[in-house]
Amino acid sequence: MNATLDTYSTPSRSLWLRLHIDPWLLGGLLLLAGTGLLILYSAGGGNPVLVYKQAARLGIAFTVMLALAQVHPRTLYRWSPYLYAVGIVLLVAVLGVGDVGKGARRWLDLGFVRFQPSEFVKIFTPMLVARFLAQQPLPPGLKTLAWAGLWIALPVLLIAKQPDLGTALLVATAGGAVVFYAGVSWRLLAVLAGTVLAALPVVWMLLHDYQRDRVLMFLNPEQDPLGRGYHTIQAKIAIGSGGLQGKGWLGGTQSHLEFLPEPHTDFIFAVLAEEFGLVGCTALLGLYLFIVGRGMAMALEAQDTFSRLLCGGLALTFFVYVFVNVGMVIGLLPVVGVPLPLVSYGGTSMVTLMAGFGIMMSLHTHRKLVPS
Repeated sequence: MNATLDTYSTPSRSLWLRLHIDPWLLGGLLLLAGTGLLILYSAGGGNPVLVYKQAARLGIAFTVMLALAQVHPRTLYRWSPYLYAVGIVLLVAVLGVGDVGKGARRWLDLGFVRFQPSEFVKIFTPMLVARFLAQQPLPPGLKTLAWAGLWIALPVLLIAKQPDLGTALLVATAGGAVVFYAGVSWRLLAVLAGTVLAALPVVWMLLHDYQRDRVLMFLNPEQDPLGRGYHTIQAKIAIGSGGLQGKGWLGGTQSHLEFLPEPHTDFIFAVLAEEFGLVGCTALLGLYLFIVGRGMAMALEAQDTFSRLLCGGLALTFFVYVFVNVGMVIGLLPVVGVPLPLVSYGGTSMVTLMAGFGIMMSLHTHRKLVPS
């Protein structure tokens, strides 16, 4: 006779399962969102309107997460190719009739709603790749990797054409993370790394002038301290001035005196570092690692290949979000416009991230209980 695991025997645990919510992941996300509102209030110069708007967007994002957690993994598996196809069609439509803003064509305006299709593709691409790999013998061979690479490359190239290098990087990471979890051998990884290195000169030639400038400024921001290197230099000054314990909440000078550009969006980590110092940065990064670690644990507990690959891929994508944002703020990576998850002001990417966590909860809580 089958019995549930001991960890599911308590009434409270059973309630969480019936609601299809992972309490550890939900708790970590709520704590992160609350911390983000605290930092945003200071980064916005004490403007409560920013906090109210962000709180409303967080409410929408958490609602989307809870709704997707109720969707059965079989439905996600079945609809993956159709959602991916819709995403590709929307990306093609953006290149043809999308709205142009700041030199890029990234949005579709349907009159009653305006949205960025590339955000949806961050979810649709790993879903399709996970479904495809789940149907193949694992670890994948060269032919399987070639097909998976094709499914990943198609949306990445369409997004890069907009141009939106940051989102293209995240979509490539989302699909690549699923492939990595499929058990690619180190030999194949070395071959892929060599191929990427060999293609760098070609990629460099295809970059727009402003994208090349970002790379050059990353290597030496001091060559144009009042122009293209200004963002990175001011962020470093803010981080360094925070010291060990920081200047205190609302006590930062770089952001409040408007030396730090984009303090409430891409460079909000510098605000945290200045006001809460190394201690605050370590605490926030520890919270991020807890969320990523919980996602990894959920992937390890998955009972089928599709769930394991998709859950692990989404968790690793969240880690890359944090790594890229923090890396560009402290000067280890070029500036690519990737927000700090659930902390930076904004709505579209936040909803996408929370949709991913909703899918992870669905994959985790719908699994069959095994005998104890």
